[in-house]
Amino acid sequence: MAFAESSYLTPPRNDIELDELLSRPSPADCRALKELDGDLLILGAGGKMGPSLVRLARRAVVEAGIDKRIIGVSRFSDPGIAASLAAEGIEVIHADLFDREALSRLPSAANVIFMAARKFGTSGDECGTWATNAYLPMLVSDRFADSRIVAFSTGNVYPLTLIGLGGCDEKHPVGPIGEYAQSALARERMFEYFSNSRGIPVTLLRLNYAVDLRYGVLPDIARKVFEGYPVDLATGAVNAIWQRDANSICLRAFGIAATPPRVLNITGPETISVRSLAGRFGGLFGKQPYFQGEETATALLSNAATCHALFGYPSLSLETMIQYTASWIECGGRSLGKPTHFEQRQGRF
Repeated sequence: MAFAESSYLTPPRNDIELDELLSRPSPADCRALKELDGDLLILGAGGKMGPSLVRLARRAVVEAGIDKRIIGVSRFSDPGIAASLAAEGIEVIHADLFDREALSRLPSAANVIFMAARKFGTSGDECGTWATNAYLPMLVSDRFADSRIVAFSTGNVYPLTLIGLGGCDEKHPVGPIGEYAQSALARERMFEYFSNSRGIPVTLLRLNYAVDLRYGVLPDIARKVFEGYPVDLATGAVNAIWQRDANSICLRAFGIAATPPRVLNITGPETISVRSLAGRFGGLFGKQPYFQGEETATALLSNAATCHALFGYPSLSLETMIQYTASWIECGGRSLGKPTHFEQRQGRF
């Protein structure tokens, strides 16, 4: 990736600095949007990753000196997000994607990013999760059958595998555990069906786990160490990637969209030991980490070697993400209160 880590000078100290860092485009981002014909429509732009992705796309367009509409669509349950995006020159549309009339009124765009998804709250409302993750992709595929589509999926579609094997690559058989993961695979199958039947070029991005400092597997572990809570070791290893890097790959993934869909794992290159990670945070905080349970032989892990070969290694290293996370927590940085539940092994969310 052409965006050097030296571009990140100091840890962000507040939301404004963090949002700026997460939306700072690389030369590769600018080139990708300059070479991409047509406008960009982002569905689910009000979620955890959506605002930073919309901002990244908008800034890349401005820096590339091109005329391209960047349109963010969401219910925007937090009106402040919609207002801040609009103030930055991003077209914002409030819409419920389940409303077929509202969906039909959305502007057509040559390029569509699908981010609308549901994970947390699945237990007790499984039908709502299936509707969001499986039915909604059907509606979107039908509405935007003339577009290219890049759709976020998840590494949860893979089974747990032995930690020493380095994670599942894209050819590994899927084996979703629990209804959330099953519905995520259904999302992929819907896009696959419409890609094959309607000739829609699609890229499916299997992501785990994005780090934003306000959420992510690194902040999950760091906050437990900082606050003196035990770290669960049942899932003894994880993957992680800086959210800006994940969003950058998303923007460039239109270039590999295909029929049938191209599947791409997105994560960092390391298999990260949870015990070692907690120990590293303990050293930075000057606190003794506490643990519960013992490591098992398997974990949910992805191998993103293909992604790295296509787009380069992530711009932000694991060690820098660790230091930024520790600094953020020590200075009282905000949490979204949405833990990843990386330790969950039965697929209940």
